[in-house]
Amino acid sequence: MVALGLTMIYGVLHIINFAHGALLMLAMYAVYFLFNLLGIDPYLALLLVIPSFFVLGYLLYRGIIGKLAHGQDQNILLITLGLSVIFENAALFFFKADTQTLNLDYAYEMIEIGPALVTLPKLISFGASIVIGLALWLLMAKTDLGKAIRAVAKERVGARLMGINVDHIFAVSYGIGIACLGAAACLLMPSFYVTPTIGHVFVIIAFTIVVLGGMGSFIGALVGGFIIGITESFGGLFLGESLGQIGIPLIFVLILLFRPTGLFGVKA
Repeated sequence: MVALGLTMIYGVLHIINFAHGALLMLAMYAVYFLFNLLGIDPYLALLLVIPSFFVLGYLLYRGIIGKLAHGQDQNILLITLGLSVIFENAALFFFKADTQTLNLDYAYEMIEIGPALVTLPKLISFGASIVIGLALWLLMAKTDLGKAIRAVAKERVGARLMGINVDHIFAVSYGIGIACLGAAACLLMPSFYVTPTIGHVFVIIAFTIVVLGGMGSFIGALVGGFIIGITESFGGLFLGESLGQIGIPLIFVLILLFRPTGLFGVKA
């Protein structure tokens, strides 16, 4: 889901969102406080966090990023980097650096699938990610909004001449990308922890997935996620938890060397 949001933003705006990790961290804190203050289960929080972070992403683009960028992509990179620094330091100030987790009865419940044992939260996260990814694909492929987003991603000047509000589509696309982070946070918190710097861990992996699948490719993000997930799991099984992620940077380097456009990417 994190990689899907990153792909969505890159595919339309053609920039890397440096605030991606910080916004994921904020979404995870939102899930944490919804549970501890209001008693809302993380999976039920999907109904609140996804639309809330879509609105947050939309307002961030329309109110800050779009206005300050002045149409320059390099300005967007600097603005999102600045937002990342602000969000992380604000979280450090208000929430401190302590690691926070949720105490859930089902967090360690195991499900037997053939010879494998899988924790219930990870199984739910897998299924929910597939469903949300399919819903996003249907939005992009079957709706007028999806057609407008694809038109802007392909040729923004031509789309503007056809009457499409390009700035609105940019903001909607950014909002959808951030909404994916809201979904990811709800699916992560039952089995993970949150700190003000936790976003860096996931964004590095997400960026590797996006490059592996092909920049801007939704199918590539899905396939890349499977490949990276399997690599990490088998690495942890055979090399131990501390060395389990060594295969991720190795794959990243190999992709850059032998197929820089990714599995489903195309040359510019």
